Amino acid sequence: MNRSDDSLIIYPCDFPIKIMGATQENFAQTIVDVVRLHDPEFDAGKMAMRPSSKGSYLSLTVTVRATSREQLDNLYRALSSHPMVKFVL
Repeated sequence: MNRSDDSLIIYPCDFPIKIMGATQENFAQTIVDVVRLHDPEFDAGKMAMRPSSKGSYLSLTVTVRATSREQLDNLYRALSSHPMVKFVL
């Protein structure tokens, strides 16, 4: 196990990330593709999808295998800068 002094996270660990975007074709698959660039072992079958009450937005929860702070930072930057993504939590 590895923990940097400035992090409360002990690596490696399973780390959930919520991604929200407008409901559109290929949104979920696009997010899977981005996540797999940073976690090649990501299992898309474990991704949770939840539409907004009016169906305008889709919330995805992905659980990645976090191996380092750098990996999580890079994934967060890739997701939050993607044009299909509105929010990343």
